[in-house]
Amino acid sequence: MMLVTCCPNCGTAFRVQAAQLAQKSGRVRCGKCSTVFDGVAALNEPAESREPTENEPSPQLALFEPSEPLRIPAAGAGPAPVSEADFLREAPPPRGGAMWLAGGALALVALLFQVLLLYRTELSVLFPGTREPLAATCRLLGCTLYLPRKPDLMSIETSDLESDRRQESVIILNAVIRNRAPFAQEYPALELTLTDERDQPVLRRVLAPPEYLQNHPGASPARGIAPGAETTLRLHFNTGGVRAVGYRLYLFYP
Repeated sequence: MMLVTCCPNCGTAFRVQAAQLAQKSGRVRCGKCSTVFDGVAALNEPAESREPTENEPSPQLALFEPSEPLRIPAAGAGPAPVSEADFLREAPPPRGGAMWLAGGALALVALLFQVLLLYRTELSVLFPGTREPLAATCRLLGCTLYLPRKPDLMSIETSDLESDRRQESVIILNAVIRNRAPFAQEYPALELTLTDERDQPVLRRVLAPPEYLQNHPGASPARGIAPGAETTLRLHFNTGGVRAVGYRLYLFYP
């Protein structure tokens, strides 16, 4: 059965068949103004009930003639016939689609870059080859690539406290710090607490790595403790005359 559908933009009427509309779910393109519209929703009276006049333009006659080429109409002539491919082809994608894709890709790259910076220390441990590139990136951005801090893999192997025989109020702390991790770690801070006979603290001091490493030219806070390495410490403290009989020594990362 021949049907008639009308373009909602320019009002041009086209003769169509139901089977042809069904091929594209009713989605058609006007052969005159190129408007894409729903041909089913724009259906009018059946073509058999409408008698075209002799001079009525008939762009729909060539609508379903694939062999007839697209022609430019002469001045005063009716609309140019349009091939089936022109009439029924899918509407082009929105022009902004490429810009949205590019923007999404840039946003994803920026997010990945932020994740890399946030977990730069962990990545440098898991993938040692990334440490130098990450350090170079941090130098450009003004951030710092820290060494790992795993206190459960850092231990005080031995320690003891002795009096300085030459100075009554001076004590000497001897200790060995060991890095048990398979990667280099940052030197920890040390907390030394002197206690009395009741194990009550009478003097407490916190030592940062630059303080307890100042007499160790081979040790560098920037390089940290190498994997499986040990550092031996010997530190002198002036107690100011405070009498102590015991001590406690802890390591931690501030």
